[in-house]
Amino acid sequence: MGILTGEDRRKIREAMELVHCLELAQKDFTEISDGQKQRVLLARAVCQEPEAIVLDEPTSFLDIRHKLELLTILKDLVKKKRVAVLMSLHELDLAQKLSDYIVCVKDNLIERCGTPEEIFNSAYITKLYGITRGSYQAEMGCLEMEAVKGRPEVFVIGGNGRGIPVYRRLQRKGIPFAAGILHENDLDYPVARALAAALVSEAPFEPIGRDAYERAASLLNACSRVICCLNEFGTMNEGNRRLAELGKDKMSFREL
Repeated sequence: MGILTGEDRRKIREAMELVHCLELAQKDFTEISDGQKQRVLLARAVCQEPEAIVLDEPTSFLDIRHKLELLTILKDLVKKKRVAVLMSLHELDLAQKLSDYIVCVKDNLIERCGTPEEIFNSAYITKLYGITRGSYQAEMGCLEMEAVKGRPEVFVIGGNGRGIPVYRRLQRKGIPFAAGILHENDLDYPVARALAAALVSEAPFEPIGRDAYERAASLLNACSRVICCLNEFGTMNEGNRRLAELGKDKMSFREL
């Protein structure tokens, strides 16, 4: 084993500082966590001054905290050291948020290449992975379970993201529900579209119209329960205020 020069020591220290593992310098490698091992191995790679680093599923066995730390370090390597980082990932949410360019592989062949904006749309991801149960919601960058089938038992008045936890809770409990009236650019809309047995929507930036209101009112009247997730109703949302008034006798605040 060769003797480390002063320049070698400087490079090692700089690499360890870059990947935030200087405090591990005196630790036994076999006794540190998986996340810490990842950082040490990255520091070793950085010391070799590579033009590119290839990583195979680097976040697979890391908890959320260590995933975020590792990904932040990799972004710093790209920015500060001008290192190209190539990663294989199955975690779609990370690939969508982190990548500059994506190569999709299927059956050992390159299926498609492009930017995240070009790759991550619901229709293509569904085709790429052959999804038949549940769905991938590109707008949210998340997977959703399949909707509970059957006549809606609950009508949920949501919007602005407030309906999402209710939709998911009803789905987990196997209760078919209807949702509305949601503008198609609302944060709730893609999740409701995936999970609701019936959905009433309105065009973006338009006041809720008569047709949408009447369809929603018919669904609400057929449900045994109403959940309203909204405390206030703006001018564009007057239809939902009327729905809440219509369903007030069916509202309950007990836990689902």
